[in-house]
Amino acid sequence: MTFTTSFVHAFYADHFVLPLPAGHRFPMAKYARLRSRIAGELPQVQLLEALAASNGELALVHTPAYIEAVSNGSLAPAAQREIGFPWSEAMAERARRSVGATVQACRSAMRGQGVAANLAGGTHHAYADKGGGFCVFNDVAVAARLMQAEHARLHRRSGPLPVAIVDLDVHQGNGTARIFANDPSVFTLSMHGARNFPFRKEPSDLDVDLPDGCDDTTYLEALEQALDELDRRFAPGLVIYLAGADPHEGDRLGRLKLSFDGLEARDRRVMDWAWQRRVPLAFVMAGGYGTDMETTVQVQMHTYRTAVEYWQRWQGPAAPGMRASSGTGHLHDRWQNAAG
Repeated sequence: MTFTTSFVHAFYADHFVLPLPAGHRFPMAKYARLRSRIAGELPQVQLLEALAASNGELALVHTPAYIEAVSNGSLAPAAQREIGFPWSEAMAERARRSVGATVQACRSAMRGQGVAANLAGGTHHAYADKGGGFCVFNDVAVAARLMQAEHARLHRRSGPLPVAIVDLDVHQGNGTARIFANDPSVFTLSMHGARNFPFRKEPSDLDVDLPDGCDDTTYLEALEQALDELDRRFAPGLVIYLAGADPHEGDRLGRLKLSFDGLEARDRRVMDWAWQRRVPLAFVMAGGYGTDMETTVQVQMHTYRTAVEYWQRWQGPAAPGMRASSGTGHLHDRWQNAAG
């Protein structure tokens, strides 16, 4: 695969379309629509086809039996219902490539880009041994573990790569929380609707429960407090950000009341938090179920426009007074030098 550092790298797999039954509520078409709009409106973004995650990469998180069942179509009907998709070869391939896209985005961010993206991803309801809530494999968890493994090979004496997962999808990241429950090298932050799916939540390192009808002001105040708490407790070398569109007031499943401006302010705050600490950030799109699909895509376009701004900062000289994340230093520079 050929890419340059002159663009934000964004990885896609929307050409693997699941054959869903008529009336299915998952908005599969939004991914191709988002890619089309980025291609037409954001020349600073280089769109790259995602590679499929291998069995070995998936096995950093998922059990061999589950990987095999997804791969060969032997998932039990109950397991398929819990995921929400009927099994097909396209379903299995798309799931692998969604993981691969997040892996590639993390690598790109770590190797000097600073900011990179997966046009899908955010499959945070997938556990080690099962899927759920339209999530087959947990792309963020696999990417975090793989980045740690690659970092360990390059920097054997520096300790494990600390990864912060900032999950701002409207639904709690239960699968991710369970996977990293006993792993102090990964900090899981989830801000979500208290009364929304999943109704049985798993404890993250930091959970922020939001009331139905939460507006911009309340949300952004809660986010500020959450990032302050993250800052007190953890110093990441990589941030993986789930930029869900489903907190938007027009979302069918969200139950919150954030505006376009509120969600753009959310994205800007998370990206600025990472930038101020000089921590590479990979983001994924996670959920979005707008009554009008174009509303969801518009939220995501705002996220990409904001990402372009922060990517441009990474390409220039460090701002005066820039503070490196404690314990990691200019990790992305060391990674770039070792990889190059």
